[in-house]
Amino acid sequence: MKTETLIKPDWPAPANVRAFSTTRLGGVSTSPYNSLNLATHVGDDPRQVAKNRRCLQQQLALPSVPAWLSQVHGVDIHPLTNPLPAPVTADGSISDKRGLVCAVLTADCLPILLCDRAGRRVAAIHAGWRGLCSGIIEKCIQQMQLPAEQLLAWLGPAIGGTAFQVGAEVHDAFIIHDISASHAFVQQDQQHWLADLYQLARQRLLSQGVDAIYGGDYCTFQQRELFFSYRREGVTGRMASLIWLQ
Repeated sequence: MKTETLIKPDWPAPANVRAFSTTRLGGVSTSPYNSLNLATHVGDDPRQVAKNRRCLQQQLALPSVPAWLSQVHGVDIHPLTNPLPAPVTADGSISDKRGLVCAVLTADCLPILLCDRAGRRVAAIHAGWRGLCSGIIEKCIQQMQLPAEQLLAWLGPAIGGTAFQVGAEVHDAFIIHDISASHAFVQQDQQHWLADLYQLARQRLLSQGVDAIYGGDYCTFQQRELFFSYRREGVTGRMASLIWLQ
């Protein structure tokens, strides 16, 4: 379900799990970051970013400041047990504590939100192709320490499979891991492929036993009015995907 400025996942999460993804709408940043840029590392006026973050916290009645991460396209998942005084270097976070907000920033990469059916644990993952290929989904599921069949996954706004052109080295890196990944690529010429991040993520989740997978309905590159896209714009803002236990 989409509101004017926010996307609420359409998934059967338990009532005590709250989750949202932002769009680029509803903030105060000016071009090329217009308007709800939530990232401090992209060149936007820090005062505008701070105001956007405060507005988001008020709009969602967040129980704490989101655990903003310093994302590096790796596979580290930070166990969130207390509010973060400063960003830590990681590409995901997990929490089983009420009131701690897991968050990732994206603008084409795939945000993945996870919870269990009993509402005991939540996680947020920043999954670009490097993270997916290196096993960030597998590592996060392992760290959640719950049976995979109890997990729900929601795939947030990312670049779609008809827009994400990659080189042969990206295609080959996935195929070496699992030949079935070939179904997520469409060859354009000898050196270029279209890659479907959503399908690659679904394959990885299914391989771990997670079959309750939702979302994957957007394209940040094509939906210019709704989303930031690094591939489309270069210098641009970032959306946030957030999840917490109420």
